[in-house]
Amino acid sequence: MKIEDLQTFVAVADAGGVSAAARRLGVSKSIVSRRLFRIEAELGTQLVARTTRGAALTEAGSTFRDHAARASAEIDTARETILPTGGLRGRLRVAMPLSLGPTHFAPALVDMAHRHPHLHIQTSYSDRFVDLIAEGFDCALRVGYLPDSNLIAKRIVPIHGTLVASPSYIRAHGSPETPDEIISHEALMQGTESWQFMDGDKIVTVQPQGRFKANSAAALAGASAAGLGIAWLPDCIIAEYLASSALVPIMTRYPPPSAGAYVVRPPGQHPARKIRVLAETLIEHCARDPAMWGLDRQKSERRKALTGR
Repeated sequence: MKIEDLQTFVAVADAGGVSAAARRLGVSKSIVSRRLFRIEAELGTQLVARTTRGAALTEAGSTFRDHAARASAEIDTARETILPTGGLRGRLRVAMPLSLGPTHFAPALVDMAHRHPHLHIQTSYSDRFVDLIAEGFDCALRVGYLPDSNLIAKRIVPIHGTLVASPSYIRAHGSPETPDEIISHEALMQGTESWQFMDGDKIVTVQPQGRFKANSAAALAGASAAGLGIAWLPDCIIAEYLASSALVPIMTRYPPPSAGAYVVRPPGQHPARKIRVLAETLIEHCARDPAMWGLDRQKSERRKALTGR
């Protein structure tokens, strides 16, 4: 029984159909169908029942799916153990945020592709939280504060945020001095969310209100620079706005707690080496350009706070 047949069956089972599995695997539908037929013929039983809506597992398919997934994972782990320093092969499917992925993370993927010419990298850029298991991703890049989950996370770089507003907004509406004053201001948000700030060693949580929302931090930065309201944004998004004074920090006595950018993956005993290599490559790239992440500004502000100059 071929390993690619097992992996293809698992992809069909998880994706719910041949077409969706083909997109995940980066192959044609005919190849998926051929592999599926081959494994069913070898087992002598039907694993997948074709329907008008896609495909559904038979009772035998449901039983076999977990065994096939475990076998595929064990073979991948064995290959990595035998050749720990060899070039990466196979497919890496990763989800990245649209706001930072193409500009801040994509160069690391290009570097990884150069170093591993036999590795197929498929990247999906979106600011929504994908379901890694249901949608067939090996891992994802997530930015901010990670919610509690069973996913395993590796921090790539610290992310510092700043509460900002445009000079025109401040002239017209003033700026909040304490967290409890935020409720009286027009907040620009990605959705229904909470903002956190440090009051000494204590975290203060507020529920901002506003009429302008977008699922893109870059769009919110532009709206804030246009005077629509205050925004809580990562420094790596607003660095140019701060440098030009199109946005200015406000309520600086209550800084947001540090967040981060993370590689997250589904739980498992042996993380795939391609995910470990991705994390290492991203860490290497982020360390090369601290200004891109606003880390130099944070160091300057901490030094100024300690020395008074």
